[in-house]
Amino acid sequence: MPTKKKKKTAASKKKTVKTAKPSNPALTLEKAEKVLQEARKKVTELRRKLDNKLVPDYTLKDPDGQTVSLHSLFGTKDDLIIIHNMGKSCPYCTLWADGMIGFKKHLENRAGFALVSHDRPSVLREFAAGRGWNYKYLSNDGGPFSKEMGMQNDDGSPLPGISTFHRNANGAVKRVSHAYFGPGDDFCSIWHMFDMLKEGPKGWGPNYSY
Repeated sequence: MPTKKKKKTAASKKKTVKTAKPSNPALTLEKAEKVLQEARKKVTELRRKLDNKLVPDYTLKDPDGQTVSLHSLFGTKDDLIIIHNMGKSCPYCTLWADGMIGFKKHLENRAGFALVSHDRPSVLREFAAGRGWNYKYLSNDGGPFSKEMGMQNDDGSPLPGISTFHRNANGAVKRVSHAYFGPGDDFCSIWHMFDMLKEGPKGWGPNYSY
């Protein structure tokens, strides 16, 4: 016998609508920050695997035009931090370099530290003095250092960033890691502070004076 189809009641026709729980911005932010922290740890690990190649004892120029060797910048430390600076024509590079003034004693307590500029020694000397840079600053002065460190384009234009080096017990020097500079990176905290404002940086850019 054919079975009779059961009539659907009004109640059965109604679909159950699940109401989404309201999101908790603070909790969402906390989770995102944890993800970011883990990602930064991973980035740090990967950076340390980038280079680790022996580097020659490059020669640079001090503000007076005298030759300075890369290896001598270690001083008594086994590690060295080099800031690659595009020169006085770049207000962004100047912002990064100005920010290192307050970090000087802390950086030099841990490692050798110096800035290498694309400008000629005489230009660098005058500009750095006017900015009050209180750390070592040197000129690449057309040498191969910046280009071979990947901080210069094929056309000769410089790139901003950082390189780190380690000196082994036998005196051999290897580059440990490097990164490029730009707004929002981990090396200029002012951008992260601006990001916390209601409208963020709001088109802000650095100037040489305000």
